Amino acid sequence: MDISGTWLGTYWQNGLPTRFETTFVQSGNSLSGSMLDDNYLGEAQLSGEVVGRSIRFTKRYLTSSPNPVNYSGTIAEDANSMSGNWRIGWLYSGKWEAHRSNQDLMADLKNRLEQKVPATANTP
Repeated sequence: MDISGTWLGTYWQNGLPTRFETTFVQSGNSLSGSMLDDNYLGEAQLSGEVVGRSIRFTKRYLTSSPNPVNYSGTIAEDANSMSGNWRIGWLYSGKWEAHRSNQDLMADLKNRLEQKVPATANTP
């Protein structure tokens, strides 16, 4: 199971959602990448592992927070979504989820539009 690519997700802290975008790079069981939170915390680097459908990684913010965030979760059978729990030390924890981002969405739309143009151009 290869989860490499761009994912969009949400994590909850004290009941409040924060959106994030992450890029995973998987090599064998090893996982690396980056995550950008949609708040003041900003960008983080991550490293971890994928074993079967189990995922674990540690997120370390580049500037805003010295505390590493440990994520663990389960990848769906179709490898298009994942969810689990995050924890900072023993004090803070919450839920998270992510879905594979369809980066080709605009290309797909453009292709469909281009295929329809000749059909309408040729009609009397």
